[in-house]
Amino acid sequence: MSEERPTLPPVRLHSEAELARDALAAPLLARAVRLARWAGPETRVGAGGELVEAQLPAAAEHLGLAADEDGAAEASEAWRLAVDTGLLDIHDPEGDDAGDDAEGTVSAGENLGLLTGGSPQDVLTIWLDGLEAVHADATAPVFDDFADLVGEDGSIDFDSLDWDPEAEAEFLDGVLGNLYLLTVGDGSEGEALVPLPALAASMIVPDDMGEPTDDILEQVSEAMMRLDDQFRLLEPIGIVAYRPVDETLLAEEGEEAQPPADDEDVSRYGMVRLTPLGLYGIRARMLEAGIDAPAIGDLADKGADTLLGGIVYYPEAAARSEVEQYLAHRGADGAAGELLDAARGGDQQAPLRRLHCQQALALVGAEAEPAVRAVLDDAELGGLARVWLAERGAADVPPPPESMIFWLAIDTIAAQLEADGDLDELQGLVEGLSGQHSGFFDEVWRVAHPATADVLEAMGRLHSDKKKAKEARKAAFKARSRSGD
Repeated sequence: MSEERPTLPPVRLHSEAELARDALAAPLLARAVRLARWAGPETRVGAGGELVEAQLPAAAEHLGLAADEDGAAEASEAWRLAVDTGLLDIHDPEGDDAGDDAEGTVSAGENLGLLTGGSPQDVLTIWLDGLEAVHADATAPVFDDFADLVGEDGSIDFDSLDWDPEAEAEFLDGVLGNLYLLTVGDGSEGEALVPLPALAASMIVPDDMGEPTDDILEQVSEAMMRLDDQFRLLEPIGIVAYRPVDETLLAEEGEEAQPPADDEDVSRYGMVRLTPLGLYGIRARMLEAGIDAPAIGDLADKGADTLLGGIVYYPEAAARSEVEQYLAHRGADGAAGELLDAARGGDQQAPLRRLHCQQALALVGAEAEPAVRAVLDDAELGGLARVWLAERGAADVPPPPESMIFWLAIDTIAAQLEADGDLDELQGLVEGLSGQHSGFFDEVWRVAHPATADVLEAMGRLHSDKKKAKEARKAAFKARSRSGD
C-alpha cells in the first residue's frame, strides 16, 4: 500500500559539542594541530606543500613517534592533513629564479584559531574537510613500485594502474553506507561491531545467490583486504573503531586471506563499527550527495504538519524522541489542536499520521484534553479522541456511534498495513477488531474510508478463520463495487 519511503531510518546523533570534542581528540587531527603549532619561520615545504624530507625526523620527534620510516610517514600524513584542513597556509618561494626544487614557507592558517576559539560547528566543518582528505587517500591506488609508473619525461602513466577513482570511491561509500544502515537500523548507534567479511560480502554477493561461487569468494577476499587497508587509514580520523585482520591468517605473500568458514572465529577477519563521530560524518557526506538521511531533532522547530508527515515511517522509539524534542521546542500550550489538525486527511499516509498523533497527544498530557474533546464529533478524529480520553480515565466520554467504530477499525488496520508492521501482531489486530462485532463484515464494507477495500482484502489474506477470511474478501468486493473501483 505504501508510496516511496525514506531510504534510511533516522539517526540519533550526539550533540555538536560532544562531536566537536571527539573530532579534536581524533588522533590524526590532534597530530595535525600539534604540527601546525610547531611549524615556524624556519619550516620548509616542497612544491606540493609537503614538509621537506630533512624536517620529517624533527616533526616525528615532536609528535612522539618512532625515529624510523613509519614515524616519518605518520608525521608526513599529519602534516598533509594540517595543510588540507587550512591549519597551515603555504607560501611559495619568492623570486624569479625560484625553480621546481625551491622551498616554500608556512604560517598558521585561519582554521587553526577556529579549532580553539570557534564554535563546535566550526570544529566539525574543519574535521569534515579532514575526513574528505582521508577518504581520498583511502581510495587512492596502491603502488608496488611507484618508479615503474614514471616515464622518461617525468609523466605518470595512470592507465597502467587499472584504477578507476570513481569506482573506488563509490565502493568505499557503499561499504560505509551499509555500515551506517546496519548501525542505525539496529538502534546501536555505533556500539555494535560488524565483521569485515560481512561488509565485503554485502557489496559483492548478489542478494539472490545461494552458495557463493569460487569467483565470488575470491572477490570477497580481495575486497576484505582492500577494506582492511582502508579502515586502517580511516580509524585515525575518528570515524571508525577497527580491529584489523589477524596477520597470522594472511597466506603466503601474494595471496589473500580467505573468508571465514562457519566454524571459524569471525572476529579474526576484522571487526569494525562506526563511532558517534562516524555517524555524523557519514551522514554529512550522504546529505551532500543528496541522500535523505534524517536525524532525530530535524523536525523540532517545524510545524505539526511537517512533524507528523516526517515521522510517518519512523520506528516507534524514534518517533517518540522526535515528538519529545518538538514539544520541548514548541511548548505544550496549543500543541494538541495543531497536532489534531495535522492528522486530518484521506491520503494514503493519513492513518499513520493519526496513529502518531494519538501517541503524541499522550506526551502532551492533560493540556490536550480540551482540544481532544473539541473533535469528539469529528468523523476522522472522533474515534481517536475517545480512545485517548478512555486511556486517561477521563469522565463523560460519550459512546461512539457504530459507524465511528467501523471507521476507526479500518483506519487502525490501514495504519498498520502502511507501516508494514509485524505480521503476527497485524493478524491479531485484524482478528481482534473483526471479532468485536458479530456482523462486522456485513457492515464494514459501507464505511466511507479511502482504504476500506484495501483493508478488507488484507483481512481476507490475514484472517486465520477461513470462513471469516471469505467474508472479508466478499466485503472487499462490495466495497470496490460501491466506490466504483
